[in-house]
Amino acid sequence: MKLAVTGSTGFVGQAFLDVATATGEHEVRALTRREQAPRDGITWVQGTLSDVEALAKLIDGADAVIHIAGLTNTPDLTEFEVANVLGTQNMIAATKAAGVKRFVFVSSLSAREPDLSAYGASKARAETLVEASGLDWTTVRPPAVYGPRDTDMFELFRSAKWGLVPLPPRGATSIIHVRDLAELLLALTGPVAPSRVLFEPDDGREGGWSHKELAHAIGAAMGRKVLAPNLPAGVLSAAACADKILRGDKAKLTADRVGYMCHPNWVARTLKAVPARIWKPKITGEEGLAQTAKWYRDKGWL
Repeated sequence: MKLAVTGSTGFVGQAFLDVATATGEHEVRALTRREQAPRDGITWVQGTLSDVEALAKLIDGADAVIHIAGLTNTPDLTEFEVANVLGTQNMIAATKAAGVKRFVFVSSLSAREPDLSAYGASKARAETLVEASGLDWTTVRPPAVYGPRDTDMFELFRSAKWGLVPLPPRGATSIIHVRDLAELLLALTGPVAPSRVLFEPDDGREGGWSHKELAHAIGAAMGRKVLAPNLPAGVLSAAACADKILRGDKAKLTADRVGYMCHPNWVARTLKAVPARIWKPKITGEEGLAQTAKWYRDKGWL
C-alpha cells in the first residue's frame, strides 16, 4: 500500500514508520517540517499542515492517510485550535481533493471529557470534523502511550529512580505501548478495517491500572520500591506553576494537563475495543514498562 503519514517525526509517528517499513511491503510518504536523512521505504515531504501544496504532494496517489500529527502541550492554549482543529480540517480537505477515501485519525482519550482541558476540547472538535467529512474514516483514541523515545511518561520513570512517584488524586487509567499502537494504526489501513467507528485501545488489562498500581509497576521496572502519594488538585496546580517558572515554555506539567490528570477515570471502554480479528495488543504493561526502562538506561536518559 501507499501510505501518507503526518506526525511522522513525533513519538507515535516514529514508531509507525518503524512498523510500516519493517517488511518492505508499503511505500510511505511522511510529512516533516525539517529536512530528514534518507531512509529506506520513506519519501519525505517537507511542509506543514497549513501548506496546501505540501499536503497535495503528500497525499497524491495514496491508498490511505494516517493523521497522527497533533499538539499535546503548549503554554498558549490557542495553539491547540490551530494545530489540532485547523490542521485536521486541512488534512480532510487535502484528502478529499486527492480522491483518497481511507482516513485514520489519531485522537486522544481526553476527547471523551472535552470540558476538562483545552487539549481534549480541540481533539473532540477534530473528531467532529472527521465524522462529518464523508471519508472512510476510523478514529483511534489512545490512552496514555509509553515506550522508547517518549518524553512524557519518562518523567515518572525518572521520579521512580529516586523512589518517589507523585500521583494525581485517586483514579485509574489505561496504557498502551507505542509499538502496539503503531501496529493498530497500520492494521486500520487494510481492506477489512471497519469504517466510521471510534476505538479506545489499551494493553489488554481489564479495568486499566489504578494510579498506584501503575506507579509501583514503573518502580518495579526501575528496580525500586516507590512511595506513591496521591496529591490534591491544588498541589498539582501549584506544581504546574513551579514547572512553568523552572522550565518556561518547555514545562511538562501545565495547568491544562492538571485539568484532565485529576479526572478519576481514563480507562478505555470495552464497548469501544478493537475487534480481535483486526488487532490485539502484544505487549503487557509489565513487559513494556521493563523494556522502556531499559531503553531509557541504554540511551543514557536515566
